[in-house]
Amino acid sequence: MKRLPPLPALHTFWVTAQCCNFTRAAEQLHITQGAVSRQIAGLESHLGYALFQRQARGLSLTEEGREWALRAQQVFGLIGDAVEQIGGRRQTLQLKASTCVMRWLLPRLLQWQQERPDVPVELTTTVAYTVDFRREQFDAAVIYAPIAEQSAQARHLFDEQLTPVCAPGLPGLHTPADLQQQVLLHPTRDERDWALWLSAADTRLSNLAQGHHFETLDLAMTVASQGSGVAIGDSALIGEDLKAGRLVMPFDLRVPTGMGYFLVYPPATQPSAELEALMNWLVSQAQQP
Repeated sequence: MKRLPPLPALHTFWVTAQCCNFTRAAEQLHITQGAVSRQIAGLESHLGYALFQRQARGLSLTEEGREWALRAQQVFGLIGDAVEQIGGRRQTLQLKASTCVMRWLLPRLLQWQQERPDVPVELTTTVAYTVDFRREQFDAAVIYAPIAEQSAQARHLFDEQLTPVCAPGLPGLHTPADLQQQVLLHPTRDERDWALWLSAADTRLSNLAQGHHFETLDLAMTVASQGSGVAIGDSALIGEDLKAGRLVMPFDLRVPTGMGYFLVYPPATQPSAELEALMNWLVSQAQQP
């Protein structure tokens, strides 16, 4: 079975293909222009050919890009149609989640929709880690926040535990000290995640500030799965990648950060029966090994 391209990057391509402009695509997706450019570059690397021609006056689709744009429009159109049709008899639940949790959340929402087509869910993704229910009209949200600061109404999913991840068979990686010879992939603009894990591993590296920095965890994981370096990731979020053999954890050490993922809903409200069912199901999924 061929490895499918990452869905978030494919969606970014689809939006960009409609306007052929990184800046306008970034505005529509609410991410930076650099993030759009890197996701497109990662998708092109995954596919093995260019989707856009970079020109002085803008972008134009290659022949392969035009074919992908047509197919992506069909795919996302079908998804949109499914949301409307399946939710015809019930109000769709509006769920917000950060892009960093998508590797865990999206496969489970697809499974939920198969098991409970009578309770449709519309997912909004964002680079933000929190939600403001006073200004945002969501039924619930998956947030990333300090474990010690959560209210009683927050439903705990799992704690963040950092560990290096890479493609299977990456050579020369036997002890943490061997990371000195590897390209380090950073899921954020700083190096705090790597620094925390290396401190727990009692290892010092001179190449910590080098390597590549990304806007999102998803993009760092995608590049790592292509064998282009070693990323620092959350072991709780990469279960599907481990099962599929896209990623491996070369070391047993997992370092808790004091942060975690939680399901929250608007305060002073009583969740509907449908929302309660969805939240209970997601919590049970998070508790599975």
